[in-house]
Amino acid sequence: MATGGEIPGMVPEREDPVPPGKPMSVEEQLLEKGAAMLQSLKPVKQMSQHVCTFALYGHDLTRQIETHHYVTRINQDFLQCAVYDTDESHGRLIGVEYIISDKIFETLTADEQRLWHSHAYEIKSGLWVNPWVPDMVVKPELENLAKTYGKFWCTWQTDRGDRLPLGPPALMFSPQPGMVRPDLVEKRDKTYNISTHALKTLRVEIPEPAWINPWADYWKQHVEAGKGFAVEVQPAEMKKRAPFP
Repeated sequence: MATGGEIPGMVPEREDPVPPGKPMSVEEQLLEKGAAMLQSLKPVKQMSQHVCTFALYGHDLTRQIETHHYVTRINQDFLQCAVYDTDESHGRLIGVEYIISDKIFETLTADEQRLWHSHAYEIKSGLWVNPWVPDMVVKPELENLAKTYGKFWCTWQTDRGDRLPLGPPALMFSPQPGMVRPDLVEKRDKTYNISTHALKTLRVEIPEPAWINPWADYWKQHVEAGKGFAVEVQPAEMKKRAPFP
């Protein structure tokens, strides 16, 4: 079962693929409110940034989506992001991205490195934005992020109309020059009253990384051959454990 093929249960593409199910009952709503008052939700409360950007499917560069990353910084070299398809309250959790520094990236094997993408162009082009936060405030963070690498797995392909997370995850790539549809950028800019072109001009002074490892953005080296990455589910021998006494 590959991410690039038709998946049983896939519905025709629609603008807002609502998951099937009944509305929440009064009892469920009360439970939600009570739990929110009593539980700490510590991991969720560590999310300190909202980033809006774009991503492309590793097996189909014609498909690209607007993404909303809710970022938790674990330390100076590692961030983790819950990725949604919108910043509205009904947003669907469509995947996860891990972001690492260039220092950590260089410790990975070549096979692992080719699953990651660089962020330099995404940052300097103005595609990566922190909505409602002035660019001058986040500039130090952007300078650091320009030297990082990300690995983004999409688990729910809402852009094709899936009402549920169907099939295996899809590996996503960071935009490169001339790849993002202008209408997507225009729509995003209108929503947040920003100008991606103006942000690009403001970010000219952000230093380019001294070196971007060629194993990252691996598809760029093989795009002419039409080689990307798709995940397939295959039968495998299951390891069994001894029964409990």
